[in-house]
Amino acid sequence: MTSVSGVYGSPPSDLADVPREAIQFSPLIPGAASLDRQPAQSLDAMTLLAPPGTIERRYALALALRALKPGAPIVALAPNDRGGTRLRKELEALGLDVEETSKRHHRIAVARKPAKLTGIDDAVEAGGPRFDDEIGLWTQPGVFSWDRLDPGTGLLIEHLPDLSGRGADFGCGIGILARAVLATGAVSELTLIDIDRRAVECAQHNLDTPRARFLWTDLRDPHPQLASLDFVVMNAPFHDAGQEDKGLAQAFVKRAAESLRKGGICVMVANRHLPYEAVLKPLFKAVTPIIETGGYKIYEARK
Repeated sequence: MTSVSGVYGSPPSDLADVPREAIQFSPLIPGAASLDRQPAQSLDAMTLLAPPGTIERRYALALALRALKPGAPIVALAPNDRGGTRLRKELEALGLDVEETSKRHHRIAVARKPAKLTGIDDAVEAGGPRFDDEIGLWTQPGVFSWDRLDPGTGLLIEHLPDLSGRGADFGCGIGILARAVLATGAVSELTLIDIDRRAVECAQHNLDTPRARFLWTDLRDPHPQLASLDFVVMNAPFHDAGQEDKGLAQAFVKRAAESLRKGGICVMVANRHLPYEAVLKPLFKAVTPIIETGGYKIYEARK
C-alpha cells in the first residue's frame, strides 16, 4: 500500500527530509492542496515549516494532526524568532509527546499522533475563516492585515482617482481595496490577485459581483491573461516570508507595466522609505506623486 505524506511550506532540506511525492498544503504556494479539506486520518506522515503567527501556527498544526493516521509521525519546525521556541509547548498542549532539537537557529519538534488529541477543535475554530464584525468582512488569521484596515490601503482608498474599464488589484488581500474600486459602475471588470489562497477565498466571500474575477497566483510569474488593462491598483508588498524584500514590490511594478495598455495607469501606495521612483520612471511615461503622509506615499504612473 502506497504511503501518503504531506508537507506544509518549504522546510530547509538540511533540517527535514520530505518525500519527493509529498502533497504540498501551503496556502502560499499556488496550486497546493488545502489542508483544511484533507480527509481525517488520510496521511501517513506530515512535515511542517510552521507559520510564524500564533493562531495561524496552531491552526496548521491542528489540521495536520487531524489529517494524520493514529501513530503517524509529525515533524514541525520553525526559526527560533518566528515561533520555533513555542512549538514544543503548543504540540504538547495538543496531546503529543515531543522530542525537540535545535539546528541552524530553528527548533525541530518530532512526535507521533497519539490515540487522543486535546484542543484540536478549538485551534481549528480559532484559525479558520470567519466573518469579522469589526471590519464587516470575511477574513482569516495569517492573511495580510486580517483583523484591521491597513493604513496604506486606507490612504489609497481615500485618494483613488476616477477609474474605469478593465483593471486588476495586485495583492488583493481580502478585497478591501477592490470593494472601493468596484463602488463605481465605470469599472467593468476587476481581477483580484493574491499569492495567498485564504485571501482570495475571503475576497470571493466579500465581493458578490460578476464584475470581479479571482486569481490565486504568484505575480512574479508571467501571466499572459493580464494584458491591455486600463488600470492596476496595489498596496505594494515588501515582505516575503517575513523578511523585507524590496525586489517583491519592484516585481509588482514591472508586472503592472507589462499588463497595462498604452495610456493605462498604475495607482499604488508604498512605504515612504522604499525607493520606487527608480523603478517606476523607466517603465512609465509619466510618474506623479499624489500624496506623502504618515509613512506612506501614493503614486499614479501612466504608460
